[in-house]
Amino acid sequence: METPFVFGKVATEKNFTDREKETAELVQQFTSLINTIIISPRRWGKSSLVNKAAAAAMAQDDRLRICHIDLFNVRDEGGFYTLLAQKVIAATATKWEEAVGDVKKFFSRLVPKIALSAMPGNEISLDFDWEEVRHNPDEVLDLAEKIAEEKGLKIVVCIDEFQNISEFADSVGFQKRLRAHWQRHRHAAYCLYGSKRHMMMEVFTDASMPFYKFGTLIFLEKIGTPQLTAFFKSRFADTGKSIDDTAARLIAELTDNHPYYAQQLAQLSWLRTRDRCSEEIVREAHAALVEQLSLLFVTITETLTTQQLYYLKALIAGEKAIHSTAVMNRYRISSATSVARSKAALIECDVLDNKGGAVSFQDPIYAYWLKTQYFAG
Repeated sequence: METPFVFGKVATEKNFTDREKETAELVQQFTSLINTIIISPRRWGKSSLVNKAAAAAMAQDDRLRICHIDLFNVRDEGGFYTLLAQKVIAATATKWEEAVGDVKKFFSRLVPKIALSAMPGNEISLDFDWEEVRHNPDEVLDLAEKIAEEKGLKIVVCIDEFQNISEFADSVGFQKRLRAHWQRHRHAAYCLYGSKRHMMMEVFTDASMPFYKFGTLIFLEKIGTPQLTAFFKSRFADTGKSIDDTAARLIAELTDNHPYYAQQLAQLSWLRTRDRCSEEIVREAHAALVEQLSLLFVTITETLTTQQLYYLKALIAGEKAIHSTAVMNRYRISSATSVARSKAALIECDVLDNKGGAVSFQDPIYAYWLKTQYFAG
């Protein structure tokens, strides 16, 4: 029997839970061609949300085309331009011949090499001469707008892992070029999101950066316990099993409502359930999950400095005034400067999240492991 819970990949249909408000908002943004930035910690379901909203938006508007781009393996401008052109062409052409015709029509200064990809869907593959595109990027950056205007379409370009552009050579200059072109587009819009929350915040909320106030900011919140509880009960029932309210709420509680871990713990609990899942089964599954991840957590912890670990120990203990002399002495933190440096470094490496001045762990299972195992001795 196929497991009813999905994590680590895009959740669709019955595997997608809650986010009705965010989905409706994003559909409105897409159909209205409003630039959108989605910010949240990693593994909170941004990609699943974008895919769900994209499908719903295109079902509402038959002139709308959604282009999906993932910058995970893109490390320079040349790769960005190539992928952007390839995906826009693929999203707006219905067949190979049309795609080839579009390449010839919309590129006059650039002459890309064209090939039929061996990947499923017969998607075209483009390759540009970097020197040519470096001196003439306009045709690529305006491609979505020109195709939309020519074909009477509306195009939304959705770019995942957008924060990777911060690693490009002359990143700020590159961002200025993108902004200068994209802010003028009237038939195309852009939805930008990524898995590095602190980097996305720097790109889009810093008044000195080119993408400041580029579009509507959507900050994802955690999925509520009632919604997760109802989802767990529904998915168990779909497979002929059941889970009581206490056990379902416990899954949400033990994962701090983290979407990825909630699905993973629910699956481990489901696998251990013959007929009815109990609180005891959930706790057994949770212990197994912590044990499963312990080697990863050891590896992460070994990369941290002693002062960073002292800071985390104080944070986990619930200390509110870590800068105070009494707390620093208690946890052997050297100085207030060390507190600030540790906090900044831990946010930078995505161990911690800082939302409105409130610092929390991005990974609730890691926090639990630190508290009950690493710092327990």
